[in-house]
Amino acid sequence: MTDALQLILEDTDGTQLETSCTRFAVVWQGKEIWIQQVGNGQLMIGVDVDEGDSEYANLLLRPLATNLVSLELEMEPADQGDDDHVHGPDCQHD
Repeated sequence: MTDALQLILEDTDGTQLETSCTRFAVVWQGKEIWIQQVGNGQLMIGVDVDEGDSEYANLLLRPLATNLVSLELEMEPADQGDDDHVHGPDCQHD
């Protein structure tokens, strides 16, 4: 098994470019979101942690059987600014 990922990149006009790499990133909201294989056919999606970051998450995808995927989310707790607020059915947050 190879660690190379097969990528298909598509422009807005539908033009496709095929390439391969071992790891790639998408810049989203100023953060690099990296995608790479981590062994046994598992795929990890996560961000590089910068000094001073208070939270981050890695998503690990594991193939199980045909049409099934197992997900594992690793997350560092965020700094809770408002400890008195409790999310409930009347909460107006999205």
